[in-house]
Amino acid sequence: MLNHTVIFWLKKELSDQDKKIFHHELEKLGMIESVHQLYIGSPASTTNRPVIDNSYDYCLTVILEDISAHDIYQQDPIHLKFIENCAHMWDKVKIYDAD
Repeated sequence: MLNHTVIFWLKKELSDQDKKIFHHELEKLGMIESVHQLYIGSPASTTNRPVIDNSYDYCLTVILEDISAHDIYQQDPIHLKFIENCAHMWDKVKIYDAD
């Protein structure tokens, strides 16, 4: 399995409604056929420690079967539409892919 984790830092000026739209758009990514599982989260209220980075707004983890499924996910119209609809909402994105 391949874990595709995407960390989003949203623009500070987004309204609560904008954030709801962003979350809803993230949920749509779960409809992509190559997605095995999808998780959406925000920073947990764990004890603050030097190793914890809770400066982000959203964490998306997509579980895919393999690299081929990942490549299909990247080119899927739903994923491309997400980028088109939401890219203006984030300041920064980091991606961590793990086997």
